[in-house]
Amino acid sequence: MGIATKPGRTVRRARGLRRDMTLPEVLLWRVLRERPEGLRFRRQHPAGAYVLDFYCPAARLAVEVDGEAHERGDRPERDARRDVFLSEHGVAVLRIAARDVLRDLDSVVRYIVAQAHDRLPLHRPSDGPPPQVELGEE
Repeated sequence: MGIATKPGRTVRRARGLRRDMTLPEVLLWRVLRERPEGLRFRRQHPAGAYVLDFYCPAARLAVEVDGEAHERGDRPERDARRDVFLSEHGVAVLRIAARDVLRDLDSVVRYIVAQAHDRLPLHRPSDGPPPQVELGEE
């Protein structure tokens, strides 16, 4: 089941956020846009009423780069509600501290790629079933 998005406010907000990405988001996007290990990511992707920092559709994985603001005020509760909404729609959320992106981008990317690979289906429905030879049958 996909996450319903309707054109309008969320899409306009996503477009604006693409222009105003934070430094950690820009650094991470420079790597993710190159499709590490063949994984496609979208940036500032609308999902319902939310905008995901990064989204890997094949793995149904959202990556959120959280700065210090996510630790204050009502942000933890808002983030938790968002994570529940996404989970109900089959999307896992990785929360990455912005400081980790700035300190060790390579490790962050390796972690994201590993988590995405863990969530990939064994085969894509559009690809059909794997050949029987690969299943050990002849």
